[in-house]
Amino acid sequence: MADVTSPKFIWKPLHPLSLLLWPLSQVFRVLAALRRFGYRSGILRTRRFDVPVLVVGNITVGGAGKTPLVIWAASHLRQRGYRPGVVLRGYGGKASHWPQQVRADSDAETVGDEAVLIARRTGCPVAVGPDRAEAVGELLKYRDCDLVISDDGLQHYALGRDMEIAVLDGLRRLGNGFLLPAGPLREGRWRLRRVDMIVVNGQGGPGEYSLRASADRAFNLSGGEPRPLKSFAGTEVHAVAGVGHPE
Repeated sequence: MADVTSPKFIWKPLHPLSLLLWPLSQVFRVLAALRRFGYRSGILRTRRFDVPVLVVGNITVGGAGKTPLVIWAASHLRQRGYRPGVVLRGYGGKASHWPQQVRADSDAETVGDEAVLIARRTGCPVAVGPDRAEAVGELLKYRDCDLVISDDGLQHYALGRDMEIAVLDGLRRLGNGFLLPAGPLREGRWRLRRVDMIVVNGQGGPGEYSLRASADRAFNLSGGEPRPLKSFAGTEVHAVAGVGHPE
């Protein structure tokens, strides 16, 4: 049976299974609209904080390049004198309770590998938990941050935000344009008109900003020593990709 959640399926235009699942995507559309109405009307609570909150997310499933942008933004803001903190879900973490504070030496099995990566690369305070607002509260309770960046969470409306950045994959963009499960969209393309900035992982279009990530070194996992990638030329290399869109 085809995996209808895989990007190779949900980005294909007018795939027969997409058309078959289209009625379910309309159910998803209605449920998502009711949820947004709940937060806009105040029926559901949105928690706000005394420091600015920046959300870096997307409207599609699959990897788009959010985490590299969060790492760059946190490092850039830190260099400019700010004290940023980062929150994220902690996907893959097996902690018995949430939220969790994350340090550079935290156990990735407990809090998730992305959280440890961000803590190591940025040197910023990091907190993880399925409830982003609760994670922000926990972060500000124990750490001195004057702004918070949320890695993902564009649809996590329980977290109040002051700025939104949507990240798009430059090759796949919005795929077939259908909502889940018939397509890759978590929300309709209209959502991009309401964000403050659109960053494209690749070549951006008019009104968009281009993100280009490049790697020139490999790091030894046991010792940490860097080695230039060009030094592997002419040798046999076995590689494992841990990103959402390795191509």
